[in-house]
Amino acid sequence: MTTQLTRPAADHRGPVTGRERALAPDLIRGAMLLLIGLANSANFAFAGQPGVESFPHGFERVLNFLKLTFVDARAYPVFAVMFGYGLVQLARRQRSAGATTSAVRRILVKRNGWLIAFGLVHATLLYFGDFLGAYGIVGIICTLVLLNRGDKFHRIVLGIWIFEILYVLFTGFQAVVAVLNSSGPAAPLTNSPNPSLAATSYGASIVDRLHEYPMHTASVIGFLIVAWLGIWAARKQILENPAAHRTLLRGVAFTGLGITVVGGLPLALVGAGWLHVDAAAVDSLSYLSHVSGMFGGPGYVALFGLLVARLNRVTLPVLAISALGQRSLSGYLFQSVSWLVLLAPFTLDLDLGSTAYTAALIAIAVWLVSAAGAYAMSRRTYRGPAESLLRRLVY
Repeated sequence: MTTQLTRPAADHRGPVTGRERALAPDLIRGAMLLLIGLANSANFAFAGQPGVESFPHGFERVLNFLKLTFVDARAYPVFAVMFGYGLVQLARRQRSAGATTSAVRRILVKRNGWLIAFGLVHATLLYFGDFLGAYGIVGIICTLVLLNRGDKFHRIVLGIWIFEILYVLFTGFQAVVAVLNSSGPAAPLTNSPNPSLAATSYGASIVDRLHEYPMHTASVIGFLIVAWLGIWAARKQILENPAAHRTLLRGVAFTGLGITVVGGLPLALVGAGWLHVDAAAVDSLSYLSHVSGMFGGPGYVALFGLLVARLNRVTLPVLAISALGQRSLSGYLFQSVSWLVLLAPFTLDLDLGSTAYTAALIAIAVWLVSAAGAYAMSRRTYRGPAESLLRRLVY
């Protein structure tokens, strides 16, 4: 007698299929990669942060103003919101396929563990300002502490954000006082240097990045609060059906973008050379810009949710941007490769006559190329190289 051996049923399901995806999250991720590119390419071009001309002229003033108002410290929080949102989506799909709570936890911890590994490689080889490792750490914390809590517990995050609004108001008051008391010589907005971006050889840049990466990662783990807001929103399935949540999205977009724009505006005026204050006031305005930037996360997410709710048809640009959003990990890494090849002192070190122009034009060009490439991949049902590798390692 022979006995046929059968494999036990998997306690988890594989990655999400294309038909299961909601448009809004992918469109948000794809569009926000442009802002990420504008921020990071400028850091590379200026070999420091925030990546602006200290003494701008002509259109450079406008570039500085727009970057400091809408981009710096305002793009990455969007991905933190979407990261938390994605954790809930992934867990929900696993549970709907019959996976146990322990199996879901194991998959999420494994996935975020690999994100930490991806981040370490990315930071070592390409760019110290990596966020993958920080998101991986945040993801593990969220998985072990937050995901399996009830609705009442998750309302805590709304209270935290109310407190954050009050803190921004207090910081804004301090900034106003600093500006009114400004009496010393006018101080320009200068870039804090990053040695890895100014290194004259690839080997030296690796050594510098290994020193810079741990501190940078530690500084952004606080995005846990932003990711938690994404978890709350995903539990309500707000982006799966944005039309049903228009009132909420309008309120969040108005409040979030209002705070982040008003909070960044004074520093943007300094960066454009239209406001002249002393060094102490510049420091105060920089801090206000930083703490108000996190509100760009929910603000931009809500804005794009409203845009999706108004879409009557999905056009080619929307398809290309959402395809990039589906492959945001590959798009993000492609950007870092591009900055290293195009802007590093030991590679092409491109200069189109103005550092600010160079950074902006290259960022837009790289984003357009990545969107076109992502759309071509979607036509061939290819997930993207980084996504395929991550899924292979996880599943």
